[in-house]
Amino acid sequence: MNKYEAISAEMKKRIKESHYAFDQPIPDEISLSKEFSCSRMTMKRALDTLVLEGLLYRKRGHGTFIVKSAIQDSRVNVLSNEVTGLSRLMEGQQVSSKVIKFEVGFPSEDVAEHLAIDSKTPVYYLIRLRLVNDEPYVMEITYMPTTIITGITDEVLDGSIYEHITKRLGLTIAGSHRKIRACKSNELDQAHLVCLADDPILEVEHVGFLNNGVPFEYSFSRHRYDKFEVTTVNIKR
Repeated sequence: MNKYEAISAEMKKRIKESHYAFDQPIPDEISLSKEFSCSRMTMKRALDTLVLEGLLYRKRGHGTFIVKSAIQDSRVNVLSNEVTGLSRLMEGQQVSSKVIKFEVGFPSEDVAEHLAIDSKTPVYYLIRLRLVNDEPYVMEITYMPTTIITGITDEVLDGSIYEHITKRLGLTIAGSHRKIRACKSNELDQAHLVCLADDPILEVEHVGFLNNGVPFEYSFSRHRYDKFEVTTVNIKR
């Protein structure tokens, strides 16, 4: 992790923990660069990252302020350009998993196409309920090639699959393609997400790929409508 990334992560942690007042500007770049023992340019780059993520905004002549609406612990807030797992998004809260189905099989034509594999390459097929502080948040239906993502065990499924991919397998997740749509809840949603028959579901269709361009995941995340939102930040230059 680069210096500016480490500083950005620490500033994000402080913002989420209400270290700074919402109605006052955060400390200026010079003060923060002294605190973090870095150059002003490094500090500016760290804060620029949080501005692009929609956590901070700059008001000319007044300083840099926190975007209060962006800090909502009760929802999964996903930036449109962010690639990360639920455990990282809800850092600081208790994230747990309940495995509903876990098996290895051959992919359908559609799954194989999205993963850029042939129909004879086995894949993990996984349905997992993710809970935050013991409350159901999202149902994940995931396909991963066993030839790329190895070593998926019960222990991995109880924790973070992305952490297993990056730390244990040493792979680099580079990006993703997402489609977000509104759906009606189905029987699986109603049983595990505690949804009513007429409750809407926000479904995220996701293809994740590694830094070599190879897809490693094809998934559908079905979110409770009251526990999920997407933030898109457009900066006029």
